Amino acid sequence: MNRTGLVLDFGGVLTTPLLPAVLAFEQREGLAEGACITALYLDEEGTRRTHDLERGAISQREWNEAAARSLGVAADNLMGRIFADLRPEARMIEAAAAARRAGLKVAVLSNSVGLDPWDLYDGYDLDRLYDAVVISEHHKMRKPEPEIFHVALELLGLPAKECVFVDDTAHYLPAAAELGFATVHATAPDATIGQLEGLLGIPLTQEV
Repeated sequence: MNRTGLVLDFGGVLTTPLLPAVLAFEQREGLAEGACITALYLDEEGTRRTHDLERGAISQREWNEAAARSLGVAADNLMGRIFADLRPEARMIEAAAAARRAGLKVAVLSNSVGLDPWDLYDGYDLDRLYDAVVISEHHKMRKPEPEIFHVALELLGLPAKECVFVDDTAHYLPAAAELGFATVHATAPDATIGQLEGLLGIPLTQEV
């Protein structure tokens, strides 16, 4: 298979993992371990609210206010405080750059956490470094809805069967696979890069 496209999730793929950042936030705020996951992602109302944020149906400020009430913490820049420890994942960013240098088209496909007052993507120069950038709130849809994968494919000008999709959330992979993508569950950069090199047939790391 001649694969010519790579579609990457952002948080947890091009950044360091999300969970350690969340756990560090809980420690700083004096919350029980797992409080955020329980209140924001396992609770039915919290899950609905987060999905609304991803689709752009509510603002990050509105999410901050409601989530702060659920957690019993201050609302000010809550999303930014939760993910304050996230950093660029240099190995994956370089692998994406190597793929582009080899002639592949590379897209970012990310479920939004809102863009104001805190912008998850600030400083990553996405518009310059990638061929297409799809942030869910701009399109009023979210992964794993098939339509948002189609948006990325249309921007790249490629069929799914020529593309690999990478995400740290395993739940999003089957929808991509059903469309024809090869999929990689991102668990650690070295393992992810190794799988991508096998699927794409090109080296993605610099020899030292």
